[in-house]
Amino acid sequence: MNANIPAVTATAAVTYKCDDFVLYRDPERFWMGKPGHTVVCRVDGVIPFTSGEIRYTLARLDSGGGTIKLARAQYMRLLPPADAMRDIDAAPLDTDTVAADMAPAAVAWLTAQTATASRSPELPSS
Repeated sequence: MNANIPAVTATAAVTYKCDDFVLYRDPERFWMGKPGHTVVCRVDGVIPFTSGEIRYTLARLDSGGGTIKLARAQYMRLLPPADAMRDIDAAPLDTDTVAADMAPAAVAWLTAQTATASRSPELPSS
């Protein structure tokens, strides 16, 4: 047996909640070799069956948009919020190099936070 081939491990049954962000792989498109088989989605609905199986309605977030109905959890992987926010959580405090190390949205968020944190709150004018 070839020692360079990684072992395939079974994953435990995972359930997802509405508004979770997931990576979905369309098994039919994947096995047929068609492009666009893996997309980022938001869980839009959870559909429990009497058999105990749970399927999902997914909202595609790519430019194609649309809905994926009755998606199976075996073909989904959670995109953890911690991974999406890591660049903000580990942001360098040196503003000269921050833009090169972070996503533009993270820079904008930190800039807004810094601007409001360094001044006293203003009362609304009447």
